[in-house]
Amino acid sequence: MSSETQKILTTDGVPLEESLKKSEKRNKIKAFLLVAPLLLFLIITYIFPIAEMFTRSIDDRMVTNMLPKTFKSMENWDGKELPSEEIFRSFYEDYKILAEKKEHGKLGQRLNKEKNGFNSILKRLFRNIKRNKIDENSSIKVQLTKIHRHYENVDYWRAIKRTAPPYTMNKYLKGMDMFLDEDGNIAQVDEDRRIHRILWLRTLEIALFVTIFCFLMGYPIAHLLATLPMKYSNLLMICVLLPFWTSLLVRTASWMILLQQQGLVNDFFVMIGLVSDNNRPEMMYNKVGTYVAMTQILLPFMVLPLYSVMKTISPSLMRAGKSLGGTPFVAFWKVYFPLTIPGIGAGCLLVFILAIGYYITPALVGGASGTLISNQIAYHMKTTLDWSFASAMGLMLLTGVLVVYWIYNKLVGVDNIKLG
Repeated sequence: MSSETQKILTTDGVPLEESLKKSEKRNKIKAFLLVAPLLLFLIITYIFPIAEMFTRSIDDRMVTNMLPKTFKSMENWDGKELPSEEIFRSFYEDYKILAEKKEHGKLGQRLNKEKNGFNSILKRLFRNIKRNKIDENSSIKVQLTKIHRHYENVDYWRAIKRTAPPYTMNKYLKGMDMFLDEDGNIAQVDEDRRIHRILWLRTLEIALFVTIFCFLMGYPIAHLLATLPMKYSNLLMICVLLPFWTSLLVRTASWMILLQQQGLVNDFFVMIGLVSDNNRPEMMYNKVGTYVAMTQILLPFMVLPLYSVMKTISPSLMRAGKSLGGTPFVAFWKVYFPLTIPGIGAGCLLVFILAIGYYITPALVGGASGTLISNQIAYHMKTTLDWSFASAMGLMLLTGVLVVYWIYNKLVGVDNIKLG
């Protein structure tokens, strides 16, 4: 019997195998169309912004676009001696065009980050161009060196040449208090200017301790909610969820009132004799205020995952452990606690990730010693307008969170995370 006659046909004469393939293909298309809106939403709100941040963090084409003739004439300059007349003239012509378009300010700000003092010498050049004091038929090199002595300093011209690559990782080095020296080697900034490493360590420290505090406070609360009768449990659950119904700014401002030296907390300490009236502890604008406020705000994010897991644990397991000869603590440690580890993992990860990127609370109650890396990112976004540096630090923060997630997956396993 031939292979054609062995094929099973459908009622319309189409081979069954071919009909099944078409049906499976249609089902896959339908499934994709169902998830397409969610996929598009993730691309627009998550993937695209991250890609834009990365592009902005490495994009350094501003100077090369503003000084095209200068970089063209600098291609064969070794950077050891003062540039030639051709380079001086090319730089003057490029800068004159920027001055006429009133775009010279951005160039001065950018080059000033590369070499201190650049903004002032460019402003002086702008004033001379505006007053028509430069004779273009004479030597530009001689005239510029007379305008400001820094034009005779080869370091300033090397700074221009260092901005030649259109894409650079300098912002990421700056985020770790490092930079590329004139020889292209990675070097550290002066010790008195190393602030970003301190901020990174402080951010990790505060996020870790806030997570620990939330766990120590949230575990007994979640256990109480899971073991109480339903009518009392629901009432306490409302108390846990109540902070979600209050503005974050209002809660933070409330802690500012409570923790100040003349606040209710200090008044209570004085009343019970814990401290004297003249030695009230400072709990505002330091790490103490940050710990207290962030712990209270993030506590529900620890309680809810723990409660949802504990609610599924049968009370008979603890009774069985006690009946087998274990003390209440041994039964809890050997039976109950291991079953709550999935909730602990979910709560700790959730609180840590939220704490590591927190901004409003540390900005209001943290002060100088409670400033986190998120506050530094906001500072560069709003004040210095160095969006590329802010983007680089934002991606470094995202990478840190992913590393924490990866470590947790290796040590505990993401599959063990449960929300009930």
